[in-house]
Amino acid sequence: MVKAMTARPSALVWLMAALLAMNLFAYQVLSLLPWSGEQIFDFNRVLLLNSVLPRAAVALLSGAALGLCGALLQQVLRNPIADPSTLGISAGAQFAMTAATLFAPALMDTARETVALIGGLTVVAILLSLTWKHGLEPVTVVLAGMVISLIAMALSAALILANGEYMMSLLIWGSGSLTQQGWDHAQAIALTLGLCLAAAFLLIRPLEILGLDDASARGLGVNLLLLRLLALAIAVWLATTVTAEVGIIGFVGLAAPTFARLCGARTQREIFASAPLVGATILWLTDGLAQLVASGSARTVPTGAATALLGGPLLLYLLPRLRFAHRASTLAPAEATRRIVKPVAPLFAILLLVLGMIALAVLVGRGPDGWSLATGQILGDLLPFRTPRVAAAASAGAMLAAAGMILQRTTGNPLVSPEVLGISAGAGVGLAAILFTIPAPTMSIRLTGAAIGVFVALLALLWVAGRQEKNAERLLLGGLAVGAFCNALVNAAMITGDARAFQLLAWISGSTAHVTSTEAWIAMAAAIVLLGPLPLMIRWLEILPLGAEQSRAIGVPLHASRMTLTLFAAGLTAAAALMVGPLSFVGLVAPHMARLAGFSRAHQQLAAAILIGVGLMTGADWLSRVVSFPYQLPLGLFASLIGGPYLIWLLRRSR
Repeated sequence: MVKAMTARPSALVWLMAALLAMNLFAYQVLSLLPWSGEQIFDFNRVLLLNSVLPRAAVALLSGAALGLCGALLQQVLRNPIADPSTLGISAGAQFAMTAATLFAPALMDTARETVALIGGLTVVAILLSLTWKHGLEPVTVVLAGMVISLIAMALSAALILANGEYMMSLLIWGSGSLTQQGWDHAQAIALTLGLCLAAAFLLIRPLEILGLDDASARGLGVNLLLLRLLALAIAVWLATTVTAEVGIIGFVGLAAPTFARLCGARTQREIFASAPLVGATILWLTDGLAQLVASGSARTVPTGAATALLGGPLLLYLLPRLRFAHRASTLAPAEATRRIVKPVAPLFAILLLVLGMIALAVLVGRGPDGWSLATGQILGDLLPFRTPRVAAAASAGAMLAAAGMILQRTTGNPLVSPEVLGISAGAGVGLAAILFTIPAPTMSIRLTGAAIGVFVALLALLWVAGRQEKNAERLLLGGLAVGAFCNALVNAAMITGDARAFQLLAWISGSTAHVTSTEAWIAMAAAIVLLGPLPLMIRWLEILPLGAEQSRAIGVPLHASRMTLTLFAAGLTAAAALMVGPLSFVGLVAPHMARLAGFSRAHQQLAAAILIGVGLMTGADWLSRVVSFPYQLPLGLFASLIGGPYLIWLLRRSR
């Protein structure tokens, strides 16, 4: 069980934050007030009454609603890092609204809140079905929520990308825009907040009992199932209402209850009273600062993108202050039941299967007349289109598999991968920096930027996770924090809405439809250069899982070996992420499948993982091309739809 350490900093900090927010708001109001009786100031009066004041009201009400939502989720799940962002509730609501906008636009006019509520409730139902048998174990809940959130965001991005640049406005709105043109949104949020606040205070006494263990709560006559469902329904209603009205506002639900406890709130009544006030202050202050920084163009600045920047640092701050019971990790999957003694024949069989998959991807496809086998002149005409994307997908699969295998071996955690740890998102930060600073960057410059972003993200993660005792929970939560911060930076870059933002959106979805021969050659060259030296490091990969003490005793240079392997993992992840985006889960699936198949030694697992990664990514690329012909699904999205459920299955299967 995770228990947050407590502290009691002065509440004067929040008083000062509230005063700063009030000063920023007063500055906006005073700049619009008429200072003479001339009619020229009538426009300012309209702007004040229909934009500035409603925006302030929406910021306060949304922050309060998310603060109460986070307090409910953290209490009912006994999870100090639960909020609508970490559990995927907001992402599920956004995906439901994105799909409704495209396929049932009438629903968005008449039942927007209902559509969002259905999306949020669906995510919660999936979470409960996955984690109920684990006793709602905190890290398992957050990991499952993270996976669902990533898949939902990838689906939303793919729908937006598939429907042209005119859908970029939906992306900007989904990032949490508080721009207002009236009081309708404020009234809707106020009504929901009032009802939910009353319901939450009616449930205070049983929720306080819920803080005990299940046996004690049942002994006191509490119906745990009914209470949890009621509290979750209230929390989801709050979160989805805010998402429906203003888009995704990230991590306010995590910050508000946390800061309320740090300021001295102890009882559930105190937390329910103070968390909405703290949440309102956070969002109001953030919105004021965003408008101040925007310097006159604030109406295009989604405040949700700014609040999301709080999420990663806040999780990193909380991580060293979380205490984990000293017990066997709940995230350690069962060991493989068999070991392959003679690996040559099994590896050759896997190689034949992979070659068959590559041949299938090159030769077989769908056209206007149905399925066809390309031969002769038709094959010659199709090769310039199919070969580059197959080569890029295969190279990316090999590199992600090797990177995942390195990370799993060096951390001793079989659930680690570039995607799960969020370090693939570091490639997006590096890519965004290159796109927004260098005009028309070449592929090699993009690769360099992405590699630097991944390396910095990976170093930050390993530093945070290694500050105290190493365990699966701390590393995975650190990955969640790093990924949240990197994704927030990428989203902040995308809200500009120009051509560079559209390039980032295309990268997020991971499409290989427009890969050129030059890019394919670069991907293959990167794979050869980065994979080639790995056999020389097999001894490190074999010994490091034994632990630091044993590795030093055997004579392994611990710092040098880990730094070298980290560099290679960063380079492999960056090169692969440029081709297929930040989300595919091949880096998790391929090494794990190799281990479960019986390839236990490092050199065996590396070879098998690379071959499996090539086969998985090539097969996913072929399926993404033919499943919805004549439309082509992004490769990264399609691969994540395979790897995401596999990770969820691992969570269900873990001890």
